[in-house]
Amino acid sequence: MLKIGEFSKLSRISIRMLRHYDEIGLLTPETIDPFTGYRYYSEAQLFTAGRITALKDMSFKLCDAAELLKRWEDRNLLEQRLLDQREAVRLQAEESARRLRLLDTALERLRKDEPMKYDVTVKTIPERYVASVRQIIPRYEREGDLWGILMQETAGMHIQDGAPCLCTATFHDREYQESNVDVEAQKTVLGSYPDTEHVKFKTMPQVLVASAVCKGSYDQMGEVNAAIASWVEANGYDFDGPMFNIYHVSPHETNDPDEFVTEACYPVRKK
Repeated sequence: MLKIGEFSKLSRISIRMLRHYDEIGLLTPETIDPFTGYRYYSEAQLFTAGRITALKDMSFKLCDAAELLKRWEDRNLLEQRLLDQREAVRLQAEESARRLRLLDTALERLRKDEPMKYDVTVKTIPERYVASVRQIIPRYEREGDLWGILMQETAGMHIQDGAPCLCTATFHDREYQESNVDVEAQKTVLGSYPDTEHVKFKTMPQVLVASAVCKGSYDQMGEVNAAIASWVEANGYDFDGPMFNIYHVSPHETNDPDEFVTEACYPVRKK
């Protein structure tokens, strides 16, 4: 049997934390001397302590670690929980990478003393015939699901791209949504084609838009939208419909976010 100090050294877990584990029932001493109150751990419990440390290092909460320890021999459950945690950590890493890009961009602009500016113009986008997929998706980052559906359901139709071929995403919600967002993916095509289960072919009317083009990651879109909003207010226009993005260079063409070219378009009308 090991005293708590010895167990702490061998497990590399502080005495304070071992007492906390005892309080929450995660790792209780093998025995407690009723007269002295000294805690004693068995050597076998070092394996349990190692598992707890490993689970913490993988960002599991202590309550989740307790559940997994109780069912450690259930290999299927353990594998699924590890897969779920891997996905959660991956999403956290993506979010951390996004924040790092924002910080790098802010630092670069600060050092150059050159605030980024976006030129806003008004133009008419002509009438066009499109293949369209509109669905409620879990969140904006899942927009790629719509493009996957469009490509999959039209793969055998030998569709001819429009000239120019505009790939756009229209955001139909009247406000920003944290989940369950109404998004429509469109691609300009030539010819006439039958609708599929999710892909609809239709003619889009010409539309007057205030637009701005940015090169780089989608992290800039907040600033682009702000620039367009300021321009619209200053130049006597009103917004006149849901905004959409035109993807001139998208993840379909490159995996490098610095190479993306996106045009934010807001339908407008003169006041």
